[in-house]
Amino acid sequence: MEQYPAAAWLTEAAQQQGAGNLLRVVLIVMILGCVLTAWFLLRGYKRKDD
Repeated sequence: MEQYPAAAWLTEAAQQQGAGNLLRVVLIVMILGCVLTAWFLLRGYKRKDD
């Protein structure tokens, strides 16, 4: 099975210091996902309804 670079990085981060690095990566991805979701939802409210 082919392993993607991001998956390899996540796997190595988890093996280096246990769950600490993996948790940090998961939190960063979750926060970025929330920001992108908020941007996607709120951009619809910027449109003018003329």
